[in-house]
Amino acid sequence: MINDDITKRKKITRIIEETTGGKSYKAHKYSLDHDRKQLEYGEEDPTFKWVKSGETEPPSPYKSVELLAKKLAARDEQVLTYFLDGSRRIFKVDEMAYSTGDRSVIYPTVAGQVGVGICKRVDKRVSAEDLVREIVISLPAIADPSGKNSGFFEALSEKLNKGSELTRIKHSGWMFTETRPYDVKNDDKKPEDKGTAKIQDLMIEREKEMVRKLVQQGKLNQDNYLVKDGSLEYRLTRDDKDSYDKRSYQIFKQNYNWVIGLSKQFNPEACFDKGKSNPGYIAKLPLYHRTPVAYYGNEKEPLAFAVWYIRLRSAERTRTQFDGILKVEKILVRDEELRRGMETETVDRLSALIINERNPTCYGLDTRWANHIYPIYLTERFVKSQYLSEESFLHLF
Repeated sequence: MINDDITKRKKITRIIEETTGGKSYKAHKYSLDHDRKQLEYGEEDPTFKWVKSGETEPPSPYKSVELLAKKLAARDEQVLTYFLDGSRRIFKVDEMAYSTGDRSVIYPTVAGQVGVGICKRVDKRVSAEDLVREIVISLPAIADPSGKNSGFFEALSEKLNKGSELTRIKHSGWMFTETRPYDVKNDDKKPEDKGTAKIQDLMIEREKEMVRKLVQQGKLNQDNYLVKDGSLEYRLTRDDKDSYDKRSYQIFKQNYNWVIGLSKQFNPEACFDKGKSNPGYIAKLPLYHRTPVAYYGNEKEPLAFAVWYIRLRSAERTRTQFDGILKVEKILVRDEELRRGMETETVDRLSALIINERNPTCYGLDTRWANHIYPIYLTERFVKSQYLSEESFLHLF
């Protein structure tokens, strides 16, 4: 006898079609993944600009931390304890037509898997600390027949959770989160990119929630830093009056006091030397040296970022001059840091510890091998190993 739950299951696109009044064209499904564009202060986000030197005793032009790295390694000293990676796989799963007056307009349905995980290292052993796995769908705002966005997408999400093929995968640990609308304004952005941005936003929200959870549990401090894979794409939340709540700002500062971001990919043009773009400055960075810290700020936002670069691998052994270089970011949260920049001693110590984390093996299938640090590599593999296969995921639609 066939289980009633199985007979009630519907493809996700079928439920969306019935609920929104759209017409599915059952378009070819394909991946929208490409190299994620990292936030580059001073370029993609022009509101944050180079302001000044970001440390108390800036070196000129570079500073070697090789001897310090060896000293710390000999003492087996380590404060980089937690490692966070957020990842997503995004697809265009359908094209659906929606009526607008006397004509119909076709928009893509975008869906993705979002995985965010944290690994913890204790006594040289790395283990899983936390993991979130979610499926999210992004539809054009026009999919709401009422046009009022008053709970329609929340109701659609509930319907999908109860009667779609999603029920088939709940035992695997995946959960369906929500349906997020993207705007349909006529601008230069492609609808697929708008939908992808909505899913990316959810991933960043989950990363922030994980950091907040660690802080609430008292796990982050001067002896236990968290290292995030990628840029620190975190911003303060504004209210309806475009201002910041003081209490929220204090909580934000507390959460990111012991967090650094490491970017394997970055835009060399966004490297500033004394206020001027100078990509050659980091291209010539010697092995086991770091650049001075740059201070990026915003007149309208009480946040500042410390940014510097470290070379992990000799340029002679990599494909390009920029392989083997990591971009390091830290949100400046303490009043003393905001006024004077980071303590140079802290910058040196963190830089030396990062150098000691270099990947011991060249993973031939990964072109980023020269920029990997080993715990982040393991965290990436842990998160990505949890994904549904492409075939299983697309079958839901």
